[in-house]
Amino acid sequence: MVDLLSRHLYSSPRVYLRELLQNGVDAITARGPDGGGTVAIETGGGALRVHDDGVGLTEDEVHRLLATIGRSSKRDELGFARHDFLGQFGIGLLSAFLVADEIEVVTRSARARNAPAVRWTGFADGRYRVEAAERDEPGTTVTLRPRPGSGELLSPSVVADLARAYGSMLPIALTVDGVPITGDGPPWRAAHADPARRRRALDAYCQELYGFEPYDVIDLDVPEAGLTGVAFVLPRPVAPTARGAHRVYLKRMLLAEGVEGLLPEWAFFVRCVVDAGELRPTASREALYEDELLETVREALGDRLRQWLVRLSETDPARLRGFLRLHQLGVKAMALQDDEMLRIVDRWLEFETSAGPMTLAEFRRRHPDGRYSTGVEEFRRLAAVAGAQGVGLVNGGYVHDSEIIERLPDIDPDAVLRRLDAAELTTHFGVLDPGTELALRPFLASAQRAVDKLGCEVVIRDFDPASLPALYLTSRAAQHQAELAEARDVADDLWSDVLGALNGAVEADRPQLVLNHRNPLARRVTALAEEGLIELAVQGLYGQALLLGHHPLRAADTAVLNRSFLGLLEWAVHDPEATQ
Repeated sequence: MVDLLSRHLYSSPRVYLRELLQNGVDAITARGPDGGGTVAIETGGGALRVHDDGVGLTEDEVHRLLATIGRSSKRDELGFARHDFLGQFGIGLLSAFLVADEIEVVTRSARARNAPAVRWTGFADGRYRVEAAERDEPGTTVTLRPRPGSGELLSPSVVADLARAYGSMLPIALTVDGVPITGDGPPWRAAHADPARRRRALDAYCQELYGFEPYDVIDLDVPEAGLTGVAFVLPRPVAPTARGAHRVYLKRMLLAEGVEGLLPEWAFFVRCVVDAGELRPTASREALYEDELLETVREALGDRLRQWLVRLSETDPARLRGFLRLHQLGVKAMALQDDEMLRIVDRWLEFETSAGPMTLAEFRRRHPDGRYSTGVEEFRRLAAVAGAQGVGLVNGGYVHDSEIIERLPDIDPDAVLRRLDAAELTTHFGVLDPGTELALRPFLASAQRAVDKLGCEVVIRDFDPASLPALYLTSRAAQHQAELAEARDVADDLWSDVLGALNGAVEADRPQLVLNHRNPLARRVTALAEEGLIELAVQGLYGQALLLGHHPLRAADTAVLNRSFLGLLEWAVHDPEATQ
């Protein structure tokens, strides 16, 4: 049991000092106001000594407490399992075996008048002995002598660093070799002349702990768990998958510097320092025990962060915009579940649109019949065309954007944006006059033959921007058909027949190659008369439209693109006299 608990329960031998401090503070708590409330650590002489003026133990209590592992009922009988103690497991002293093969405890009880001092010596192999000792005042001294290889962990500098890390907020007087370690308690509870000075002090505290000056500081308070603390908002973007590790104290003793699970997963944009009186640690005291209270704390802290954002939107919109630029992913994740966050996103977070960056609320005001795309590439190929036709388009292709747009009616039934079907853009294009359309029928027939095997329909329209000679548009139904056809080509005979039946059951809907009659190059192409040149030119415009629209290229598309390029190059260098 000694080997199991001391060598396998804890992740690092550095926790030995935390457990010794815990025992000392608990002893002082048990003694009550009659004690001095001091823990003094001494190094040097090849040993580490931890003195406390706590309640101490009688010889009978030594046998029952120090020589027995995990006997919580015995601790209850003796009054050592009280709620306000730091330790609740009765095994912390064994952590000293991480750095020593022998633990010596000299103690004298403050409860029993004229109780003699007792020395308990425990060994890593499980043996122990109890004998009389000399000690004038009540209290306890624990002495460790490092085993080979552990001397550095008991060196003065390391001991002082560990004492500061674990015990600097303890409500007792803690010293290392006479140097005070404890200060005035949690920095967020310190008194300051005004809010500005308090903020500067907390900024400096964050800089000392985490190495950054926070974008903002949020006070935390969960009375149910006796929790207080601060959340420091990160001043730089961070990935949502980043590990949200926080500094947690339990009854002002540091539990760990990298505690996870304290906040909701979406709150990755803050780092917290908290002290709690009611949360339970795991047996190793290196993490929080997952129970209903921890879940309550997690929800309460999430609510506190939401309240901070709402308050910021009401009192300092410019600062809120700055925060959203830094941590928009976290806020978007909140907006998927929380209506108040959705209102903040709708009103303050800028989205990419065909009319430039703007909030969703402003976009709907300017474009009551606006649309959104579900892919970044779709937005990029259609934004300019849609904007030129007066169709407002929002880029919903980034993380959470489409889901947010689709959730807008939850907070406002009139806040509706419909998903764009690219084929519907043709309804906004200008049609040619009947005379021009009649004159272009021979060309259209030749152009259709050029791309017919590619499953594409050629139409001629008049639209902006005039710089665009051709546009490839495909509806969602056409995309579905193309995916079925591609899957059928690579499937075995059985599945090919099944997919073929599915494809046949879908009403034919072909992608369109829309030639822009407003573009000078497109007009010159429509004026061609030679069948072979029309074929090459139309296939070249088809390939250029695919590339410009970032459409995936099939093998047939690549072949046509190469053929048209080489064919047009041949026509460009063609020497008529050489063929005569």
